[in-house]
Amino acid sequence: MNDKANPTPTPATEAVDENHIIAERREKLAKLREGGVAFPNDFVPTHLAADLHTHYDSLSKEELAAKKVHVKVAGRMVLKRVMGKASFATIQDRSGQIQFYISDELSGADTHGAFKHWDMGDFISAEGNLFKTNKGELSVECSNLRLLSKSLRPLPDKFHGLSDLETKYRQRYVDLIVNPDSRNTFKARSNAIASLRRHMLDADFMEVETPMLHPIPGGALARPFITHHHTLDMNLYLRIAPELYLKRLIVGGFDGVYEFGKMFRNEGMDRTHNPEFTSLEFYVAYKDYHWMMNLTEEIFEKVTMTLHGQTKITVGENLVEFAGPYPRLSISEAIFKYSGVNVDELSEDELRAECISFGMEVDAQMGKGKLIDELFGEKVEANLIQPTFIIDYPVEMSPLTKKHRSKEGLVERFELFVNGKEIANAYSELNDPIDQKERFEDQLKLAEKGDDEAMAMDHDFIRSLEYAMPPTSGIGIGIDRLTMLMTNQSSIQEVLFFPQMRPEVVKEVSSDQDFVQAGVPEIWIPALQKMGILTLEALKEANPNKVFNDLGGMRKKMKIEANLPSKEDVAGWIA
Repeated sequence: MNDKANPTPTPATEAVDENHIIAERREKLAKLREGGVAFPNDFVPTHLAADLHTHYDSLSKEELAAKKVHVKVAGRMVLKRVMGKASFATIQDRSGQIQFYISDELSGADTHGAFKHWDMGDFISAEGNLFKTNKGELSVECSNLRLLSKSLRPLPDKFHGLSDLETKYRQRYVDLIVNPDSRNTFKARSNAIASLRRHMLDADFMEVETPMLHPIPGGALARPFITHHHTLDMNLYLRIAPELYLKRLIVGGFDGVYEFGKMFRNEGMDRTHNPEFTSLEFYVAYKDYHWMMNLTEEIFEKVTMTLHGQTKITVGENLVEFAGPYPRLSISEAIFKYSGVNVDELSEDELRAECISFGMEVDAQMGKGKLIDELFGEKVEANLIQPTFIIDYPVEMSPLTKKHRSKEGLVERFELFVNGKEIANAYSELNDPIDQKERFEDQLKLAEKGDDEAMAMDHDFIRSLEYAMPPTSGIGIGIDRLTMLMTNQSSIQEVLFFPQMRPEVVKEVSSDQDFVQAGVPEIWIPALQKMGILTLEALKEANPNKVFNDLGGMRKKMKIEANLPSKEDVAGWIA
């Protein structure tokens, strides 16, 4: 994970302040429980905020009053203004925000009085007629107001929001509450998936589901996650790709299949990699990689139009055009263009030497295909800003791909790169079972040399090919990276609801009673907490003289109306 997302302890003062707020809200909840049902479940809204604004914002105050539009709305309270006998509140539902007007006259003094003790973040409901304030803001005149759910934790400060990336990714639920940009990003992700699914359905592809627990890891060059099935007493692998199972379905007679699904790869984490990610893979009979490139151009153009209404969008500092056709370069042409190295004319050892000359970290276990892949990543990827197909890979880089029809030693494969990152990978699929078995055997040799990403032998998949698979083309499209492009995000964590994180560092805080039992007068506990002494352990490790001196400053700052404890008293707390 990038450094910005590493765990950082909560500042002491923030932790203490939040604990006090939580304690106060728990007391409010206790009183609600005493009064009856604290979390009612019998309110059903009839309208959404956005729909109300769409239909009634254009009406004048008088026109709206004449219509007497009665509504029932509910949502999280994000703004509250109390003004004596009248108050305003703004709630946020899944569509947007709408304002409430509460008064002693309309809602009843008891209800209005109770409202004054409700907190930001609480879920509330309102029933009443729509009206417009003197300032022209659409509002609900509350004839009935209820507290539906109590928020025990305070929302982030509205002026600062949730800016800490550690908290943002770990507590996505809070991020979604306070950051509309985050909500819009995930709406765009959903819309992109919907667009892709519509395209598949319109093309008469069948959506399928294949296993996520594999007896043999396969379908991609990657290190798998391993788990154990106790009943069968065997290791299983979280899938790194659904490819081999989808091809089995092509063998079975389905001409076009697709699957949206999770993949798991036990690899590094950075701005473009998460160990758990989502892809779309689809396979179609009687097509090749040329046809698939044309379809891919069409798909990306349609997704961009769906989300943005145009095909040219800003990605980072670049203006990217997603309308086809896209340039097509062989991987050797691309490497030569951006590095001057002709990989076709070099042996494995010569290529390794070239990589070393560029300052790259390579080792003796890397075959020529792996070295080409590493050199491409080092010298080429960052230059591929506009959508570009990199085609015709060496056979050792693509163990599941059909050999090139006219170029010896190459396969019919392409990867689509946009803004310096791979976004799709596709083949003319290998359907020769004898050739496929030989490719798997070559992978086993790489594994013996220490390549932990090499594929394993899959005898059942070979057997399926022995029943004959028609000419087939397939592709995998990374949904997370696609969303990054379409929403102009530089980090994959921004487009995942719950990205993988390191274990959370939880700052402990001793209770007030713990401090009292240690001899600390209750009035001085908040001062110690403000000083960063949150636990008895921290108190015992503190310097008595420093604590005494700091308490003197805190007494003045916090306006504590009590005599300053003596040095001896403080030393007694710490002893």
